[in-house]
Order: sequence, then C-alpha cells, then structure tokens
Amino acid sequence: MISAEASFDWIVITSPEAGSVFLEAWKAAGTPKVKVGVVGAGTASIFNEVMQSSGRSLDISFAPSKATGKALASELPKSEDERCTVLYPASAKASNEIEEGLFNRGFEVMRLNTYTTVPVDHVNQMELKKALLCPVVAVASPSSVCAWVNLISESEKWNNSVACIGETTASAAKSLGLKNVYFPTHPGLEGWVGSILEALSAHDNS
Repeated sequence: MISAEASFDWIVITSPEAGSVFLEAWKAAGTPKVKVGVVGAGTASIFNEVMQSSGRSLDISFAPSKATGKALASELPKSEDERCTVLYPASAKASNEIEEGLFNRGFEVMRLNTYTTVPVDHVNQMELKKALLCPVVAVASPSSVCAWVNLISESEKWNNSVACIGETTASAAKSLGLKNVYFPTHPGLEGWVGSILEALSAHDNS
C-alpha cells in the first residue's frame, strides 16, 4: 500500500493496461499532479483523452528512443545530485528488467503489481484447428507467446511464423523453441504490422 502522503518524481507506465489501471487510481486520488514516463506511443495513447481535460496535472514527460523496457530504464532522466523516486505499476508477470535497470542507475523504485494476465481455461477445438492453419500468428507479449506454445505443444508439426510486437516478445518466442520469428527493429503497432506483412510475404514466397 502507498500512503496518501507518498509522492514520486516519475510514474513509469509500460503497457496500455497498466496505464488504464493507473488512471483509475489517479482519478480516485483526486487527479494529483504527476510526471509520467511511457515506453512508447501505444502506451501513451491511453492518456490522450485525460491529457486534454486534466488541466495538465498529468504530464507525459518522457518516452525512450526505442520502445523497450531496457531503453526506458537506461534513458529515464535523473538529476545526478538528487534523490529520484519512481512508481512502477506493472503486470505481475512483467520481468524485473525495468526496476533493476533503474535501481542500478540510482533510482528508488516502488513496483506495484496492479494486474495480471491468465490464459483461457478452454479453447474450442474447431477454432484451434483453424488457428493452427494460419500462416502467421501475431503476439504482443511474452505471456501470449507462452499461452500459444502451451496450446500447440501436442502438435509438434506446427512450424508457421510468429510476428512479434517487439524484441522482448521475440526473444521469448525463440526461447520457447519457435523458429520463424519476425519482429520490428522499433517496437510498436506500426512496426508490428510490418512484421506481420513480412511474415506473410515470406510464406507466400515459400
């Protein structure tokens, strides 16, 4: 729990869902003035509406040069001579990369696991058969890759392509044994679409 008197120099948001959960808490707290760092444009978009009506009490002040947690942790601005505190609301399944990177740079980080993701309990077998025939599966998080691999574990012949939203998800896909993995140099929706098209093109030409 965070006391009512607690304040932070930065709020770090790395997914739209984390942004949505934070916004609910921020509104419940009376919309205090906060400075937010986001991982990329997709995450920043969750704040568009509130930024137009909040009287600038919520300020998107930073996004890294590359939309990855590693880049955010290495580039988040910090005064060399002053204590700098960060609130990091995240998925319970998110890695420790961001808080460890910030801590190593001298930030004081409070991570709050504000939500989680779970795979579905049941998948219609007819729908799964159709999905297995798709030349490309598009995934946007390591947890979604893991869920997909668990679904296809009994179908060892599946070797179609996986189009990932970014390098982190692609690394998870490769570590889980997937071979035909595509991902953009710069993570985000536009690059993700490009990777999907690249994977489809490779399939069509094979």
